Amino acid sequence: MSSGLPVRKIEANIDTKEFWDATARGKLLLRSCNDCSTPIWYPRPYCPVCQSMNTSWIESSGRGVVYSYSITRKGQGAWADKAPYVVAYVELEEGPRVLTNVVAPNVDDVHIGMPVHVIFDDTGEGMSIYRFEPS
Repeated sequence: MSSGLPVRKIEANIDTKEFWDATARGKLLLRSCNDCSTPIWYPRPYCPVCQSMNTSWIESSGRGVVYSYSITRKGQGAWADKAPYVVAYVELEEGPRVLTNVVAPNVDDVHIGMPVHVIFDDTGEGMSIYRFEPS
């Protein structure tokens, strides 16, 4: 599925390669701390709560709710003809909040608490950008 929103070139590194590879398969991965059970966002090899390096990848359900959002009604650059669009924090079922886009037929229907699920836009470079749409 494609939202029609622009995507930029993504540079994966040793800490994020598995995350980006999973997006190409339509999966949203999170890190989880094996010592304190904290789900970790953004993808990184250590726990920001207890500083443990004992972390592992878990698959997110891809479901969440809109925690906060902003509607951009006038874009610039690559986004000039894409407005209006929604930039939002989505709180995943697993707990972390992720900064993303909410792709909705009518941006004015987006609201705090709205159930959403992850979708992926293929970059054409072996990975995808995660975004969310109303459930």
